[in-house]
Amino acid sequence: MAKIWQRLILAIFTCLLCWQAATLAEPQIEPLIKPVANETQKLIGSPVVLGDDKLFYIQARIGSFLPEFRAKVISERLLEFAKDEELDPDYLHVVENKDTGTVDILVEDQLLVTLAEVDAVAVGQESYQLAKIYQNKIKASVTNFRAAYTLQNILLGVVYTVIATLILFISLWGINLSVPKIYRRLRMGQNTWIPALKVLGIEMLSAKRVIDLSVEIIKILRLTLWLTLIYIYGNLVLSFFPWTKGLARLLFGYAKSAGLTLFQGGLNYLPNLFFIAVIIFFTSYSLKICKFFFIEIKRGKMTIQGFYPEWAMPTFKLLQFLILAFAAIVAFPYLPGAETPAFQGISIFLGLLLSMGSSAAVANVVAGTIMTYTRAFRIGDRVQIGDTKGDVTEKTLLVTRICTIKNEVITIPNSAVLSSHIVNYSEAKNDPNTPPLILHTTITLGYDVPWRKVHEVLIEAAIATEYTLKEPKPFILQTSLDDFYVSYEINVYTEEPKQMMAIYSSLHKNIQDGCNGADIEILSPHYGAMRDGNQITIPANYLPDDYEPPSFRLGNFYPPKE
Repeated sequence: MAKIWQRLILAIFTCLLCWQAATLAEPQIEPLIKPVANETQKLIGSPVVLGDDKLFYIQARIGSFLPEFRAKVISERLLEFAKDEELDPDYLHVVENKDTGTVDILVEDQLLVTLAEVDAVAVGQESYQLAKIYQNKIKASVTNFRAAYTLQNILLGVVYTVIATLILFISLWGINLSVPKIYRRLRMGQNTWIPALKVLGIEMLSAKRVIDLSVEIIKILRLTLWLTLIYIYGNLVLSFFPWTKGLARLLFGYAKSAGLTLFQGGLNYLPNLFFIAVIIFFTSYSLKICKFFFIEIKRGKMTIQGFYPEWAMPTFKLLQFLILAFAAIVAFPYLPGAETPAFQGISIFLGLLLSMGSSAAVANVVAGTIMTYTRAFRIGDRVQIGDTKGDVTEKTLLVTRICTIKNEVITIPNSAVLSSHIVNYSEAKNDPNTPPLILHTTITLGYDVPWRKVHEVLIEAAIATEYTLKEPKPFILQTSLDDFYVSYEINVYTEEPKQMMAIYSSLHKNIQDGCNGADIEILSPHYGAMRDGNQITIPANYLPDDYEPPSFRLGNFYPPKE
């Protein structure tokens, strides 16, 4: 691992050296006399250039000659002078013309620059002193211009290019060699020194996800480092040759401007960053205090009258959302670019999307919050919502999931749950003060069966049923006296609502066995049969011992004879 970091440090150090070499490859000749700014702080005048160097500015017009024309003529004269090797820069001299009030800069007897009084006034200097300054600038610039085009400098540029190319390839090779080793080192530290990422006490990413995220960041950094090295290399190579030196300075100016802008922006943003840090600090500790408070309520160590323990965590989540939303609103003006029109436009666009497309989601969230505090059901309860019956497996702000007795998972939007009637079969198990659940079924028997015997048979069948309670005792209700039969409703108590189907199945089997053993006909469904209609339907124990059904008689349907 140490070798990897050594290579990285070497690569970074090489980049810094290349960057410094790029800045020092050719010293930029700054004009000694800066152009004067007008009232609107805009620079006036046209620059006089030699090659890629701006020597000075022409800001005044003489007669009909505009500053742009004068600067162009002077630049052409200086270029001819620089290319003429027979003219020595030491021959530059200044001549003051008393009769015209102008000052000339000449090389031998060849005129290069003519300065008038208006030029001196524009920069706040005397004409002769201004000419001497321009003379020194021209001499230095011509000397550098000629030196750049010598064969020696061009060969040095080729040598420097070869060296820079070797350094570039070594740096890229070192980066490519180090990155896989860093990957392996991160993988080895998954269960040791790399923790999970938590924000405000909430685990956002597991250790494995943190490693995956780190790997992706390293890939981005590697690509960024590659592009930076290539950019520096290209800028450096361009600066080695006089034909491309101006392009190198232009590229370096872009990078310098971007770096200074970022640095200055970072310095200016430090107060805002401090304020955001304060907001995060207070928000974090507020959430920790609230979480501790509600966890104690959930565990029963702290009680508030009228506030149930199962409300603790949903209330904390709701309060957490409100605190985070308030913190985001307070911190919003201090975010980078919060006051820019682009940022504000994006905020308006997102708000419009949420307002147009989240009406159903908001309705479900409101319904989920209401159901939390109505305590209609809990996770694991056996419920019936509309036509769906099963166990509640998940309850979120948006939906409720139910697993039916056939292991079918049904997702119901909370708004639909709130608008439906809810039957909770497990409430007695959750609340000790609620009586046990009563399950019931109905059987129809004929009027010839004594009701006391029916009660006895049904009670015995209920007691023999598994998962039912012996206390309270089962009871029978005679719900109707119909045309052909009597309806008997058997009611049993149970504390196992999830065994509902098994209880019903076992109860029905026991009822069948009990009725068959007691010679009782079950008239469900009813059927037709031919039987003696003279036999009375009152149970036999209500009749005297010598009772006999009356015989069937035929009457005289013919009239008597006269």
